[in-house]
Amino acid sequence: MPDIPLASAARTLSRRLDELGRVSDERGKLTRTFLSPAMRRANARVSGWMRAAGMKVREDGVGNLIGRLEGSAPEGRDRHGRGKTFLLGSHLDTVRDAGRFDGALGVLLAIEAVAELRRRRVGLPFAIEILGFSEEEGVRFSSAYLGSKGYCGLLTSADLGRRDPRGISVREAIGAALGGPFKIPGRAHSPSDLLGYLEVHIEQGPVLEARARPTGVVTGIAGQTRARIAFEGRAGHAGTTPMGLRRDALAGAAEFVLAAEALALAGAPLVATVGGMAVAPGAANVVPGRAEFPLDIRHPRDAGRRAALRSLRAAGREIARRRGLKFSFTVTQDNAAVACSRRLTAVLERSVRARQGRCPALASGAGHDAVVLSELTPVAMLFVRCRGGVSHHPGEHVGRRDLATALRIVVDFLGRLASGRQIP
Repeated sequence: MPDIPLASAARTLSRRLDELGRVSDERGKLTRTFLSPAMRRANARVSGWMRAAGMKVREDGVGNLIGRLEGSAPEGRDRHGRGKTFLLGSHLDTVRDAGRFDGALGVLLAIEAVAELRRRRVGLPFAIEILGFSEEEGVRFSSAYLGSKGYCGLLTSADLGRRDPRGISVREAIGAALGGPFKIPGRAHSPSDLLGYLEVHIEQGPVLEARARPTGVVTGIAGQTRARIAFEGRAGHAGTTPMGLRRDALAGAAEFVLAAEALALAGAPLVATVGGMAVAPGAANVVPGRAEFPLDIRHPRDAGRRAALRSLRAAGREIARRRGLKFSFTVTQDNAAVACSRRLTAVLERSVRARQGRCPALASGAGHDAVVLSELTPVAMLFVRCRGGVSHHPGEHVGRRDLATALRIVVDFLGRLASGRQIP
């Protein structure tokens, strides 16, 4: 396709990212969690932009926002993908005190790309669905991908039984927010009806900036396990319980945290993170009787991740034995490493080279909705340069020129698929 002047579209995209970034559950910072009031307002705002781009819009049974544009031959099916559906999107929820690009960029850029194709009267032989997933970050229920799991028909009873800090289960939250009788949703599509899924996302790292390139293609996504870990001992008076007789749960937890750090430092590219700690009773003058915390383990190879989990389970049991504690290790999320589709990625690489010359290839250490979508259809990802590699922070920033470049690439990519010569 010929080059497309997208400066105006990039300005629209930038303005909408700013506008959506002001839709929050917390004053003075950006926070949107699963099915919260801010998420409902965000869906309403984004659905208007989808409709303006000519899409029919609906919400599914877990609050995912879905915009659909039919293809030029929706009833036919042939080797060029006529009658099938291509998916684009990302998530609309955020971490606490977030930036405005993580997740939202992949949804809003896809909308603008579809709008540009319609402005240019480019017909697509396949339908497009743009997906704004209701939950990816795992903030409210300590388990990610509830939105994409719902779309793919992968929600389990265990997922629905998870509870937030107020004791509300996922099932109860869905029922309260969406109303009506609830049942576990089936998958939105049969795999045979899909061409694939493209997710555009900020890099969340410094590689593209170091290589002076606005975008790069993702080769694969690291496997990730989240677990809830607890050490239980015996609370006691801080002044009268001798050190040698204590069963201090927090001290055991602290030893475990350092063991996880040491294991990851010695086992790159393994990464291990403990992002918080709940201590009871939680008083300055009481020996802690219980310490509970989340553990996040990631590795690009599943064997490396599994070996790390075995080592840490053993370390926790040994710490508990020495200190007279009880130890529990409950996996709350477990996702294998995902390889991006070679065929879709090859098409995406051609579009990147056509718009910016060299095409960096990157592995993703962060999890994305593409992890779950890969269970349903081939996936590809485009990373966009973010200033300083900053993410999950109000300082997230993508320059307008980079937004325009990413738009050109996605429009070019969809045009190549529409040509029929490069349908996977």
